[in-house]
Amino acid sequence: MTALLLIALVLLLLWLRQPLVVILLSVAAYVQIAWGKGQLDYILEDMWVALDKELILSIPLFILCGNVMTLGSTAKRLIRIMAALTQPLPGGLGIAAVLSCGIFAAISGSSIVTMLAIGSVMYPAMRAAGYDNKFSLGTIMSGGTLGIIIPPSIPMIIYGLVTEASVVDLFTAGIGPGILMLVVFSVYGLWMNRKMPMRSFDAAEFVSACREGIWAALLPVILLGGIYSGYFTATEAAAVALLYALIIEIWIHKEMKPRDFYQVVLDQSKLGGSLFPVLAVALSLNIVLVEHRVPGQMVEFMQTFISSPLMFMLLVNLLLLIVGCLMTTGEAILILAPLLMPVAEAYGYNKVVFGIIMILNLEIGFLTPPVGLNLIVAMSAFKQPFGLLVQSALPYIGLMLFCLALVTWQPWIAMYLVDGKLPW
Repeated sequence: MTALLLIALVLLLLWLRQPLVVILLSVAAYVQIAWGKGQLDYILEDMWVALDKELILSIPLFILCGNVMTLGSTAKRLIRIMAALTQPLPGGLGIAAVLSCGIFAAISGSSIVTMLAIGSVMYPAMRAAGYDNKFSLGTIMSGGTLGIIIPPSIPMIIYGLVTEASVVDLFTAGIGPGILMLVVFSVYGLWMNRKMPMRSFDAAEFVSACREGIWAALLPVILLGGIYSGYFTATEAAAVALLYALIIEIWIHKEMKPRDFYQVVLDQSKLGGSLFPVLAVALSLNIVLVEHRVPGQMVEFMQTFISSPLMFMLLVNLLLLIVGCLMTTGEAILILAPLLMPVAEAYGYNKVVFGIIMILNLEIGFLTPPVGLNLIVAMSAFKQPFGLLVQSALPYIGLMLFCLALVTWQPWIAMYLVDGKLPW
């Protein structure tokens, strides 16, 4: 009965359109009253313990780094390198857009930042070159989603916080699926534009682009190389990336002035003011749930009805695809990861594999209405009707579902770089 009342409370708050922080606080209070000792001041203590983690600092630092790169000329320089490299291919500009999104994703860690940084340059360029409008929009929006699967990824950091999974392992596991999606998107672009005119490779242009963009191209190498070599933790890597971005944009590229960084920090502070209260409450709720064995009870309940790991994962994928249509990625991870991860472990999926599968599901949610953030932001950024954007995204949703199914069926695609094991 108490569990049913909890579900009813959540549904009521959702129907009343309450903010996520209110919903999570209400759930935490209910759990303390129904299953705990009824002392609500424990929630505040748990919030303090939950936020007392160094890893949380990496989130605003990575976002600041992405915003600095967007304000400067890093995206343009990366695009020029990719365009010079792919121009001999039919549809080369479309492939350059996808590859540019992949490289910028290895800097920003954010889907929307990646889409806006690359799309603001590539969308008008693709339209001017004669590319179909739907293809151009779909390429930019789907390329933006790579920001949360190619490391460093802010949703991976959040997942690591709420499940205590290794963030470095999550970053490593994201490389395989990220490359898979880059290849699938590029092959699709090559096929769709196979009749587009090709240009010969211009070695002088490529060398010139590399010379101008070398500092920007080195950032993901320094960032990821430092993490995987063990020189940096994720938080230290975020600080190094931000410092490097400021140096190249202010003193080398000279596209920013020091006072511009002040506005970037102000914008980031507004985002942090909305993110960190939600993060604190969600992490405190996770502590409460673990203390009262709620995940363990869920495992026992699920195993009563579902015996097959494959059936469990199919149901979870279906649930997450639906949730991705209704909630943002961060919200879904904060609410569902602490509950679903212990159940997934009981069915033989480790924390890292399940985290990658969860993020791949929620990545698709960036392109699905009604809460597809890339659709909403693209509507404003590119001045296109929402219905047209949804149509543009449909082929890429199909491609992403294919990649999701492949990684779910063959998890070594994600785990090979983590443990070095192949299924054969």
